[in-house]
Amino acid sequence: MPALAPSDIIAVIGAGAMGAGIAQVAAQAGHPVRLYDNSDGAAQAGIDGVRRQLEKRVAKGKMAQDEVDAIIARMSPAATLAELADSRLVVEAIVENLEVKRGVFAELESLCGPDTLLTSNTSSLSITSIAAGLERPERLAGLHFFNPAPVMKLVEVISGLATDVEVAETLYATAAAWGKVPVHASSTPGFIVNRVARPFYAEGLRLLQEGATDFATLDALLRQAGGFRMGPFELMDLIGHDVNYAVTRSVFDAYYGDTRFEPSLVQQALVEAGRLGRKSGQGFYDYRDHAAPTSPDFAPTVEAELPPLIAEGQLGAIAPLVARAEAAGLEVVRRESVSGQARLRLGGLTLALSDGRCAAERARDEGVEALVLFDLCLDYERASAIALAASPGVDAEAREPATALFQRLGLDVTWLTDTPGLVVLRTVAMLANEAADAVLQGVCSARDGDLAMQAGLNYPRGPLAWADGLGLAFVHRTLTHLQQSYGEERYRASFLLRRKALAEESFHV
Repeated sequence: MPALAPSDIIAVIGAGAMGAGIAQVAAQAGHPVRLYDNSDGAAQAGIDGVRRQLEKRVAKGKMAQDEVDAIIARMSPAATLAELADSRLVVEAIVENLEVKRGVFAELESLCGPDTLLTSNTSSLSITSIAAGLERPERLAGLHFFNPAPVMKLVEVISGLATDVEVAETLYATAAAWGKVPVHASSTPGFIVNRVARPFYAEGLRLLQEGATDFATLDALLRQAGGFRMGPFELMDLIGHDVNYAVTRSVFDAYYGDTRFEPSLVQQALVEAGRLGRKSGQGFYDYRDHAAPTSPDFAPTVEAELPPLIAEGQLGAIAPLVARAEAAGLEVVRRESVSGQARLRLGGLTLALSDGRCAAERARDEGVEALVLFDLCLDYERASAIALAASPGVDAEAREPATALFQRLGLDVTWLTDTPGLVVLRTVAMLANEAADAVLQGVCSARDGDLAMQAGLNYPRGPLAWADGLGLAFVHRTLTHLQQSYGEERYRASFLLRRKALAEESFHV
């Protein structure tokens, strides 16, 4: 379906930060825009706010003043809903209250023509429920922008049970014409992003609660090893713990208490204490004036003579790590693996990539006396930190060669308590698992699931593409080991991921 023509009038209801931002996006795309808010003066204030933001770009030489004037000229405040009657598209961006939204759309349906597309920017409410009271529910869909709307590329086009396919396709094409990255989603709790992202926060919170290490170190590992732009704790501080916790509770409740979405007592305590993050001055980090900086707990530099690094078997994902050792001038000996597994040996130590088991269990299972597990990295060539965990046979003195090895490769090293899946691996495996379940349940395609996480949350790689690269059998095995370690349904593998792993298929052909 073609996009709406630039001459088509776009109406936005709600002149807060999100509504004004959506109005700006439409006006920048050339549409005449009418902005309505039921608070006196709010619509004009929203337009004035857009002007101020754009004029900051002019001051920086990033935009011409006449371009700003043209955009603002296309925006006008509406005093009543009736003034939106001739709009081709209406985007509602008001309070997250089902009954209030239903009332607004019922009035719009009586005012607007039959070709007007009605959309909600809701992030948490069911599009099916919002549309249920309409005479023509097929013309209502979700058009979920991310904040700030003029900056963030992702738009989730959400189809309710009754949404007409042509409506969804027109909205998709229109969002693309506006310079956005649209994805299709069905109306299920959390849609794509707010559902698939839950493990990013949940696994960090769980690791913190279990005492694996501190929050600053977990953040650093997910940035420096995982390639994420922000760690979960600094991101939750930025979002606001009241908001993030409420979304988690909403998804948890909507899925009838599924333990995959279980809220954290650690975050609940922050909310109860009023430590909401940046906006309150304290969250996990302290943002108040003169607060001492919080640094990750990396191991001090170890100077040690290292024996040759022996690389056994088909190295696969960790091959760049061995190449990095060679580039650092370390002696590397390559040989076949008796066990068939990819392993590194450093003197009396055996080093291996985690597979979801804790080091104590894996050492017992594989008959290894001194085992050090290392974490997954997005790119072992460029990573700047790594997490390690040791079996009981590795005392403090025996850890020093492993610390020295990775430090010689230019990596900050942190030792976790013996934690199954470490940090990056378990987080990526759980993100891929949730994305796989979303695909299985028809929420989105694998392509749109990955695209949403990259465009909406700046993930370094789509979770399913990441799982493909690691090998679905390995990801499935990691999840199985996590479930065995904890004995919880939280870590159950998605049936789709299991089926593809068994069939040696991938999500992206």
